[in-house]
Amino acid sequence: MANNIVIETKGLHKTYDESKVPVHAVRGVDIKITEGEFTAIVGPSGSGKSTLLNIIGGLDQPSEGSIIIDGQDLSKLKPNQLIDFRKNNIGFVFQSYNLIPVLTAKENVEFVMLLQNRNEKERSERTKELLDAVGLSDKYDVRPTELSGGQQQRVAVARALAPKPKFILADEPTANLDSTSTRNLLDIMARLNQEENITFVFSTHDQRVIERARRVISVEDGKVESDIIK
Repeated sequence: MANNIVIETKGLHKTYDESKVPVHAVRGVDIKITEGEFTAIVGPSGSGKSTLLNIIGGLDQPSEGSIIIDGQDLSKLKPNQLIDFRKNNIGFVFQSYNLIPVLTAKENVEFVMLLQNRNEKERSERTKELLDAVGLSDKYDVRPTELSGGQQQRVAVARALAPKPKFILADEPTANLDSTSTRNLLDIMARLNQEENITFVFSTHDQRVIERARRVISVEDGKVESDIIK
C-alpha cells in the first residue's frame, strides 16, 4: 500500500464552554495517517476519541489547529464546500446507525448517490453489489425497524461505501452488536480495506475492534498517550 499521508492533524484543540466551565475535549493532537490504514482510536468514555473523529470528518470544527485530508485543509472550506467534500470523499458509520426509518435498505444505500446525481442504473448496480457484499441480498425492500441491530449496521456500512469514498470513519460501530455480527462486520470492512484500499479510522473501546486494527492510537483526556503500529 502507498505510504502517502492522507489524514493529518496539526495542533488540534477542541474546547466546549459548558456552564461557563470549559471542557477540553481535544488537546494538541498531532497525528498522520497514511493511505490504506486500518486504524483504531481508542480510549475510555469521555477521552475525546469521538470528538477527534468528528473533527477529522469535518462534522465538528476545531477550536485551534488544522485538519488536512487528501491535501485539503478543511478549515479553509466554506460550509457548502465542506458538505460537498464530505459527500464525495468520506463515508460515516455511526453507533446509532442513523438510517432513515421510512426508507428501505435499498433506498437508504441509494440516498447519498441520489445527492451525487448518479443515474438510476449506476445507483441500482452499486446498491445491489453492496447489499450482496454485506450479506443482505434478501433485505432490499425491508425497512430498518424490521431489521436486527447487526443488519441495520451492515446497511449503514453499505450506505457509507455507496459513494465510493476514500475514507470510512466509524464511531463505535460495534457497540450494539453481538460477537457474530461484530466479526462479520469487521470481516467486511477488512476485506474492503484490502481490496479497495479504503482508509478506515475507528473510534472505539471495543477490544474486538482493537484486535483487528493494524494501528492503535490511544487517547486519554484529549491527548494522544500512545501510538502503536502492529
